Order: sequence, then structure tokens, then C-alpha cells
Amino acid sequence: MMKMMALLIALFAFVSGANASDNASNKADARNDRGFTYGPVTEVDYIHVNYGHFDEYMAWVTSTWAPTMEAAKKAGLIIDYKAFQSAPKSPDEPNVYLEITYKNMAAYAGDIGDRADAFEAVTEKVICSAACQNQARVHRNEIRKVLGTELRRELVFDTPR
Repeated sequence: MMKMMALLIALFAFVSGANASDNASNKADARNDRGFTYGPVTEVDYIHVNYGHFDEYMAWVTSTWAPTMEAAKKAGLIIDYKAFQSAPKSPDEPNVYLEITYKNMAAYAGDIGDRADAFEAVTEKVICSAACQNQARVHRNEIRKVLGTELRRELVFDTPR
């Protein structure tokens, strides 16, 4: 009787394990059936530069922000960065967009990102200490206003098989 019970338990465990394996396989297939995977993550900063201060702000972008982004790229923290100018429809909309692209969400280094410390180390090396940077931000806030920051995640479509 004990041998029969042990055999039934073993058979039940085997069948349960096979079903669990099939379920995991079906879930993986379902993920592939979505037709896309998650790609790079881009942080977009919406900036409104005050009238008459565009050249002054861009002097900071080209002398400080861009070299810092280049150092972050060389350190493998980001994959790309861009700046855009726009003609806003109203005075309270952005006229400059700053974008930083990370390989994926795990590489994201924004205020809540896992790589924030590594990114800050690069900025301190290229620019100056955090206290020094905060002091410089006060001046920049006199010529521009940060309207917000957005995270965008690219959806990469699977190619047909």
C-alpha cells in the first residue's frame, strides 16, 4: 500500500511538473505573440527659454550639457542625446527639448533610476561638485523654466518570420 501511494505521488509530481513546464512555455509564446519588445528609454526635458536668452542658454548647452552627455556616452551610461528647438504655439510651452536615451529601463539614470549615482559621478567629473551644479542651476532658472520631464519607452516591433 505504501509503495502504491509513493508511486501515485511520484506520478502526480511528474504530471504537475510537465504541466508547469507547458504553462511556462505557453506564457513565453504569448509574450512573443505580442509582436514587440521593449527598447530604449528616452528622458525628454521640456524647457522654455525666456525671450532674449536663447543664445545664453545654448552657450550652456554646448559648453556644459553636451560635453557631459558625451562623457556619459563614453562611460556606457547612455546611448544617445539630442537637443531640439521648436516654435511653441503659446508662451507657456517648451521651445527647447533635451533628450537623453538609455539602452533600457535598467540603465535609466534619472532621479529615480538605478544608475543615478554613476551618472552623477560623471557630471561631477565633467562639470563640478553637486553643490556647484546646484548653484549654477539657480542662475539657469533665471533664463529658463523647466516645464516637465517625460520618460518614453520605445516599442520595437518584431520582424515577420
